[in-house]
Amino acid sequence: MQAINKSHVQTLALVALMVGAGVAMAGTGSTTFDSVWTTITDWMQGTLGRVLVGMMILTGIGAGVLRQSLMSFVVGVGGGVGLYAAPDIIESIMTATIPTSVKAAEALLSLPITL
Repeated sequence: MQAINKSHVQTLALVALMVGAGVAMAGTGSTTFDSVWTTITDWMQGTLGRVLVGMMILTGIGAGVLRQSLMSFVVGVGGGVGLYAAPDIIESIMTATIPTSVKAAEALLSLPITL
């Protein structure tokens, strides 16, 4: 069996990026669900989101006191931060464009792969 070397991996990664480049912009043109996304984002990062984050932290504190462990508090804080940051993370992932894939290709090609 022939060993896979760096040039094979780089070529495969480059071909995959070329094939996927046309699809990267495919979902950015429609505005059908923009109002739904805006409403959910407003809920998560607005007053409702802050209330939910506060409740998660208070529940974590209560569970931490009952179990005599800080892990419940940490999970509550982590869940609250995740809830608040989720819309920004989703926006960053779903609005990836071609310049981002070019940077990804350059990063892949610079990987020191030895097999």
